[in-house]
Amino acid sequence: MSMTIPVLPCAALPETLAFYRTLGFEVTHEQTRPNVYAATRRGDVHLHFMGLKGLEPSKAYSTCLVMVPEVEQLHRTFADGLRQAYGKVPLSGFPRITRMKQGQSRFTVVDVDGNSVIYIRQDAPDDYDEGRSDNSSQTQLGKALRAAARLRDFKNDDAAAAKVLEVALTKEAGAAFERARVLVARAEIAVAMDDSARVTSALAELSALVLRDDERARIKEELEALGVRA
Repeated sequence: MSMTIPVLPCAALPETLAFYRTLGFEVTHEQTRPNVYAATRRGDVHLHFMGLKGLEPSKAYSTCLVMVPEVEQLHRTFADGLRQAYGKVPLSGFPRITRMKQGQSRFTVVDVDGNSVIYIRQDAPDDYDEGRSDNSSQTQLGKALRAAARLRDFKNDDAAAAKVLEVALTKEAGAAFERARVLVARAEIAVAMDDSARVTSALAELSALVLRDDERARIKEELEALGVRA
C-alpha cells in the first residue's frame, strides 16, 4: 500500500496545531528541535507541517487535495468546530472555509498559515460545474461562474475570481435566476475580501430580480449558508 503525505509550511506550530485540532485532527508527532515539524491525522487523512520563518498567510500558495467519501457532512463537522472556536464560521481572512451548497462536490479550508486544503468527493466529476442540472454553463454567466469557482478554490485568487464575475455581469444580462447565482457568488467573494460595499450592492441587485418562489427560496438558502440576508 502506497501513501502520499503533503508537508505544508507553518509560521507558528502551536497555532497551526490548535487550528487542526478544531477540525478534529489528532497530533501524532510534534517537535521543535532540530527542526520545527509536526504530523497530524484525521482518519485516513494525514497532514504534516514544517516551520517556515517569515511566512505570510496572505502570500501563501501551498495547496493540497484530499479525496474523501463525502463532503456535505464533513463540511458541517468542520463548520461546527470552527463556530465553536471562533464564535462564527469564518468566511474571510485566515482561517476560513468556503460555503457549501446542496450538490456541491468540494470545499476549501484555508488554515491560519494560508494553506488551502481542498476536500473533494471521490466520485466528483472532472468538470468543475457544481450542482449543474441544465445547460446554463454554456452562457457567458455560466462560464464565468465556473471560471470563478476554479480561481477561488484551486488558485485561492479571490481578486481574479471577482473580476471574472464582474465582467460577465456587465456584458450579459442573462436569465434572472442565472444572474442571481452569479450575484450570490460575487457576494461570497466580497465577504471573503471584506468588501462590505460590494456585498450590499450585490444584495440590492438580487432583491430587484424577478424570480419564481422556488428560485427565490434556493437563493435564500445559499445566502443563509453565506451568512447574509437579502
